[in-house]
Amino acid sequence: MVRIGIVAGEASGDLLGSHLMQALKQKRTDIEFVGIAGPKMMSEGAQSLFPIERLSVRGYVEVLKHLFGLLRLRRQLLKHFLNNRLDLFIGIDAPDFNFWLEKKLKNKGIKTIHYVSPSIWAWRKNRLNKIKHAVTHMLALFPFEPALYQNAGIPVTYVGHPLADILPMEPDTAAARKALKLNPTGLVVAMLPGSRQSEVQQHAELFVKTAKLIYAEQPNTIFLVPLITRETRQIFELAMFHEEVSLPIQILFGHAHDAMEAADVIIVASGTATLEAALLKKPMVITYRMPNLSWKILKRMRLQPYVGLPNILAGRFVVPELLQDESTPEKLAEAALKLVSDTSYAAEIKAEFTKIHQSLRQNTAEKAAVAILSHLS
Repeated sequence: MVRIGIVAGEASGDLLGSHLMQALKQKRTDIEFVGIAGPKMMSEGAQSLFPIERLSVRGYVEVLKHLFGLLRLRRQLLKHFLNNRLDLFIGIDAPDFNFWLEKKLKNKGIKTIHYVSPSIWAWRKNRLNKIKHAVTHMLALFPFEPALYQNAGIPVTYVGHPLADILPMEPDTAAARKALKLNPTGLVVAMLPGSRQSEVQQHAELFVKTAKLIYAEQPNTIFLVPLITRETRQIFELAMFHEEVSLPIQILFGHAHDAMEAADVIIVASGTATLEAALLKKPMVITYRMPNLSWKILKRMRLQPYVGLPNILAGRFVVPELLQDESTPEKLAEAALKLVSDTSYAAEIKAEFTKIHQSLRQNTAEKAAVAILSHLS
């Protein structure tokens, strides 16, 4: 039996991991997976030694609050891997957690694959030396990443992004509206405040106030807010209560994809959801708020003017980004309404996002599986 250690840090990693596991199992039936996994990976047979939620912490200040628990968990995981035979390790994203683990395992002669290059092209290029000592092979999701690793002497394979394989080139807005029982002709605004509680805390009040302003201008609007946990739903509902609003806001339990596909425009917290919105060819306003200290640290380390994946992939500002102090209800509402009213701008966005979709569609899980299996005897 081949034993693969695998660690995913959040929902997006769980999705990547589940597709990768499917592709690996199709090629070899003698693989077992153990580490930290979410529900999708567990449904593919991964044994999760700790809950994935333990790793779902973002931002410098937030990580510091949970630091001792994370360090203890990482040591326990390493001990388990070293005490129980491991043929290969796959770290999925979660670079600050996984690179330490990968370096320790690599030093013990275990091959380490890292799936999802960290954002060295956005900040912290000095990480390349650290990565070289930790990673046997890097699997990169975006086409501009391999050159950075090749120049640093790190084996790398461009595998594309699995979302580009999954999502059709042409979204079916009418079908999505029908599935959600929405008026086929009204204005639909999807609002995605993030998946973590800390993100929803930052964005809930902002999004509710933005919805009030949009609704005042366009009273035929319906707002869709997909949230994935009871806790995040409560945070958003509390913001609605405090604002004393009576708006057509539908909070959905999950269904982020349906909400985005049904939408005319999306207001979205920066993260993986922006890429899904781009692959669905939707106009969007990218926003993000975080504690001021975390923002000041990150801002000093930024290497390029944009943070949203669609703009990074295009190499220019295709859609607006309103971050931190710029992220106000007035500016978000104005930007969203402009995207709805300016049809030529919307067409330009769709054309750019179609190009991005084509470049990322690479049969990702298959390519990643081939690269990984080349390291197994």
